[in-house]
Amino acid sequence: MSKIIAAVSVAAALALQGGADAQTKAPEPKPTIVLVHGAFAESSSWDGVIRKLNKDGYHVIAAANPLRSLAGDAVAISLVVRSVSGPVVLVGHSYGGPVITEAANGSTNVTALVYVAGFAPERGESSLSLSGKFPGSTLGAALYQVKSSDGDVDLFIQPDKFHAQFAADVPLEQAQLMAATQRPVTQAALSEASGAPAWKTLPTYMIYGSADRNIPAEVLKFMAERANARKTVVVEGASHAVMVSHPDQVAALIEEAAKPQSWVKR
Repeated sequence: MSKIIAAVSVAAALALQGGADAQTKAPEPKPTIVLVHGAFAESSSWDGVIRKLNKDGYHVIAAANPLRSLAGDAVAISLVVRSVSGPVVLVGHSYGGPVITEAANGSTNVTALVYVAGFAPERGESSLSLSGKFPGSTLGAALYQVKSSDGDVDLFIQPDKFHAQFAADVPLEQAQLMAATQRPVTQAALSEASGAPAWKTLPTYMIYGSADRNIPAEVLKFMAERANARKTVVVEGASHAVMVSHPDQVAALIEEAAKPQSWVKR
């Protein structure tokens, strides 16, 4: 009987040890990816990126960016971020860049920022001030205005100029759909000064196209270097809509930012 008891005790001990080892070796949970579109776009602009991230096991939220004011838009996105119980990688395209820069402040579960052809402003800078820092943007001539109900001005890209201006490397038919579904941004939002830059404390990644006509590549390079981005990817010949034309490359950078070893803050 004593031998049986001893054998059972050994088996139980091994089972407990095995359970402990399995618990120790459990993989880190994958962070939730929160995608924030910019001006003249909407959440479906992330479809290709979402498809790849979902395939690789990531939970993704394509948040609706109100495009009304920088401070208000940042609050809206921060509420989405704080509704997530685990870690979050925050991704912003174009004007979505200043929004994630603001939204990450005070959101303690944000582990990294990814700027996709996005503005990464310093305190006091705006999307408009940055877009004109170096020559090359042709956006101004492609816009038209609609007075909004609150007395501000909504800005749209003229549909017949949308393809060449915003998404030159996207098939024409797809670009026409994007032009029809574009969401306007207020002039005030693009002019609003940014607050504390979260990229100074969080791991930061950037990807943009060399043929961006909204934000000159020289501006994007300047911001990537200033932010001391851990990795910068320049997609040769890509337009401002790089997440639409090159979703796999954008998703790959997001997944790199999502690795636990990338979460160490500065």
